[in-house]
Amino acid sequence: MNKEVQPPKAKKIPAELEIHGDIRIDNYYWMNDREDPEVIAYLNAENDYKDKQTAHTKEFQIRLFEEMKARIKEDDQSVPYRLNGYWYITRFEKGGDYPIYSRKKGTQEAPEEVMFNVNIMAEGYDYYRLGGLNVSPDNKMVAFGTDTVSRRKYTIQVKNLETGELYPEKIENTTGGSTWANDNKTLYYTKKDEQTLRSFQIYKHILGTDPAEDQLVYQEDDETFNTYVYKSKSKRYIVIGSHSTLTTEYRVLEADKPEGDFKIIQPRVRGLEYSISHFGEHFYILTNKDEARNFKLMKTPVSATEKENWEDVIAHREDVLIEDIDIFKDFLVIGERKNGLNEIRIIRWDESDDYLIPFDNETYTAFTSINPDFDTQVLRYTYNSMTTPTSVVDFNMVTKEKTVLKEQEVLGGKFRKENYTSERIWATAEDGTKVPVSLVYRKGIKKNGNNPLLQYAYGSYGSTIDPYFSTVRLSLLDRGFVYAIAHIRGGEYLGRNWYEDGKLFTKRNTFTDFIDVSKHLIAEKYTSEEKLFPMGGSAGGLLMGAVINMAPHLYKGVIAAVPFVDVVTTMLDDSIPLTTGEYDEWGNPNEKDYYEYMLSYSPYDNVVAQDYPNMLVTTGLHDSQVQYWEPAKWVAKLRELKTDTNLLILHTNMDAGHGGASGRFEALREVAEEYAFLFDLVGIKE
Repeated sequence: MNKEVQPPKAKKIPAELEIHGDIRIDNYYWMNDREDPEVIAYLNAENDYKDKQTAHTKEFQIRLFEEMKARIKEDDQSVPYRLNGYWYITRFEKGGDYPIYSRKKGTQEAPEEVMFNVNIMAEGYDYYRLGGLNVSPDNKMVAFGTDTVSRRKYTIQVKNLETGELYPEKIENTTGGSTWANDNKTLYYTKKDEQTLRSFQIYKHILGTDPAEDQLVYQEDDETFNTYVYKSKSKRYIVIGSHSTLTTEYRVLEADKPEGDFKIIQPRVRGLEYSISHFGEHFYILTNKDEARNFKLMKTPVSATEKENWEDVIAHREDVLIEDIDIFKDFLVIGERKNGLNEIRIIRWDESDDYLIPFDNETYTAFTSINPDFDTQVLRYTYNSMTTPTSVVDFNMVTKEKTVLKEQEVLGGKFRKENYTSERIWATAEDGTKVPVSLVYRKGIKKNGNNPLLQYAYGSYGSTIDPYFSTVRLSLLDRGFVYAIAHIRGGEYLGRNWYEDGKLFTKRNTFTDFIDVSKHLIAEKYTSEEKLFPMGGSAGGLLMGAVINMAPHLYKGVIAAVPFVDVVTTMLDDSIPLTTGEYDEWGNPNEKDYYEYMLSYSPYDNVVAQDYPNMLVTTGLHDSQVQYWEPAKWVAKLRELKTDTNLLILHTNMDAGHGGASGRFEALREVAEEYAFLFDLVGIKE
């Protein structure tokens, strides 16, 4: 750390924020204006300070970047999948930062038809994202969305795959995804609210007409809901879904009749969640109906879809969470989670067979992959573990034979699976709950408290961070780091109850679980306070902020990526993207009880005069999920109040949003910066 370089000092303009008779003073509220030249100047000053404080690691960062890049197969391609008479492929060329999307007609030996070369399309843009590819039923056109700002506002266009020409119409401010009706000319898509970016309208576009004349077919007026549109795997229905954190609702229209009206499957009932899959004369419904907290599978005739007509197919189980289903002509495939581990269950419709695909590890991830073919006995799934690169597997559901189509290559010649060990351990939380932790490290490390350890977690929205393989992570492991994923409450690793116990008025469990895992890792001599580094992003960045307010002494340094740290102010501002849809996750602070509870842990509101660990905080100027001013304000307040001389740096990507850089290799530069920060703090120089 260069003591001679002085950090920026943000000006203070006190803003009084009053609600429920409580007044908060926010000295940095003025940063909430990305058009203000002073805000941009402050962010640039922080970036300049970051550059000066990390200048001595710049060469190391470059070496780390090259090292991580060298493990990645540059001229790589996906395993082709078959859809409607074509094989679809995503591939990369050497030196290319972006994918090439192509297809082959009939067989994999047929000539390649390049649909999109994103490397060419991205030329001249600092950020470029192509998404939502959707080929028309007659295979002649493809709809697609592009985002060139990183605000997740996509422009939809249509390309003629026979001539290569683009249709003239451009549909602005969408989610990027769209769905064709079976007439090959009607396209359904989702529009966003200009201000909040909430997905709230479904439109119907007729190819060749002016998008200004598109017909609104559905509007979601409840601000806590988002809406979306897709086609059933059976190709028989266009489906409009509406969802909030706790409630869902679906409408369907026969895809052959785009001039018709959508019919509701089951009107929304607060707390009732369900999703639908079509097969034959039934809809199969994955739902929490009848207090099935871990979900159960039901079915209902297509002619009578209200919940009174639903009947059980697979009953609710207290120890098994049903996560998803996939329907084939002869088989029902169910993605389940038991004791934290993924299971893939296969059932014949005629009930002559019912079994689990066997896996033999405690730190693995397995899930069904792209399976668009309905009439097949082959299931494609993906498998990896913390020590095993990702495999794409075709599994014959009749013979039970599996064929590994591809295992991710780790280039460079140094990687050997047998050089690494993974394990799952259990830490005891302060309320007696056992919290699982997945670990990976190089074989031969000693549990003597001297190992640097990176402890990662997320812990919100019921999102589970499964134990997965990473070529990038090898740069940590090969330098003696232990890597730990803490499966804390707020995720769904141990079922739906695990999520319910880490949200709303139990949110603090998420933070105390993480701290108790840290204490356990130290007690078991995996690491020490001088070598323990927590890391989290977005809602995991909120976790970082809460943890270092509550137990700063446990950690040497922290990485908080795009952190959601100004919880109360953001959740009181319903003009900010995501706010209204999040009330069921965090609570609505317009209600006093929720306000007081959220205020008790909100990282920004709880910064105090105490010592904090070394910190690297990252954000993106165009972030649509966590606005840049949250981490910027947080860093300014930490600078003002903290009593230590530890490093505190803020890096704002002035060109990108929540997901960081768009190119596959550019994103590695950001990881190299994070790793160099960690290595510098433990004295690793190369």
